[in-house]
Amino acid sequence: MKVVERYILRRAFVLFIAALAWTLAIVWTTQVLARIDLVTDSGQSALTFFQVASLIIPSIIPIVVPFALVVAVAQTLSVMNADSELVVINAAGSSRLTVIKPVILLAVAAGVLCFVVQNGIDPYARQRNRELVASARADFLTLLIQEGTFRKVEDGLFVQIGERLPDGRLGQIFVADSRQEGTDLVYYAKTGAVVDKADDKVLLMNDGVVHRRTPNGDISVIHFTSYAFDLSAFATDSDDPIRLPKDQTTAYLMHPDPNDAYFKRSPNNYTVELTKRFTEWMFPIAFALIALAVAGDARSHREARIHPLITAISIALIVRWFAFFAEGKAKSDTSFVYVMVAIPIVMSLISAWFIRTQRAMELPIGWAEAGLSLLARLRNAVTSGWLRLAGAASRGGSA
Repeated sequence: MKVVERYILRRAFVLFIAALAWTLAIVWTTQVLARIDLVTDSGQSALTFFQVASLIIPSIIPIVVPFALVVAVAQTLSVMNADSELVVINAAGSSRLTVIKPVILLAVAAGVLCFVVQNGIDPYARQRNRELVASARADFLTLLIQEGTFRKVEDGLFVQIGERLPDGRLGQIFVADSRQEGTDLVYYAKTGAVVDKADDKVLLMNDGVVHRRTPNGDISVIHFTSYAFDLSAFATDSDDPIRLPKDQTTAYLMHPDPNDAYFKRSPNNYTVELTKRFTEWMFPIAFALIALAVAGDARSHREARIHPLITAISIALIVRWFAFFAEGKAKSDTSFVYVMVAIPIVMSLISAWFIRTQRAMELPIGWAEAGLSLLARLRNAVTSGWLRLAGAASRGGSA
């Protein structure tokens, strides 16, 4: 590899890593916040929470990598053009492959990364994630022994534990059960404990009363010395959590179990997921070609109506939206599976044609002008707002 090619590859790679880290951090944070209830609702430890959070990363890498790559390539080439480095490379008689080759190498490496993660790591991470979440939901003790909390277990079932006694028992137990329509049951007990009974768990309450209101309005109060409350309503099938197609390995998707209940109900989803795993690795290559078509040639600053980075990202977002749309439609109409395959291939061919003919890929002039006009209006609105606030503050100070 030539010195210039290594120089371009190094610059693009550094920007790619930086963009990937920031984008991963943002997307990962949004996904983690959506799962914060694992700690707040089920009382899991911070270690379990961070295990679940870390297992999310493989699922977002294939989505984030193409966008990090298009940002890195477009920004690298844009800066090189602004510094007249692309002009110097062309003037030195270097082939256009001098710029294209390092970008394609980086894109292929990113595509391989996506393929390996999506087919070799993500399914196992998803399976482990589901096991952890299912185990957390089925953890009775963490649901019950938090002192002073009034917790909704499910619709119509509430539990409150007043205190946890030194010997491990529970004190001042309150249970409200209105799951049976028309019948309300309220349990009070001075002490109790969660005990195993065969394969189930029961809340054994001691020295308490049961208030029962029937559908006709009759109320009865029963004192008891010992009462076992069935906790089977708390249970989730943690031993065998449901696995969606995206949780299955690629080998399983190719040869699914005919007796799989989910496969019987939605066989198209397995085909869609398998197609997705064998096509999404092409998006880094397609997006890199988009960035090359947009910013790969030396251009005068007067020629560009809008910054190449914005153009490249906008086109990439449109392409990715079409891919998500085709994926959603393919679940009900298998003919869209071919559209899923065609999108990255067709976009790569279109970008290659722009590169081959030395034409700059740009958004339509009308779109560019509308975007610039919108940005100008937003800037003017923000400026006028600050001026009004400053004027109001100055008038208030003089008064």
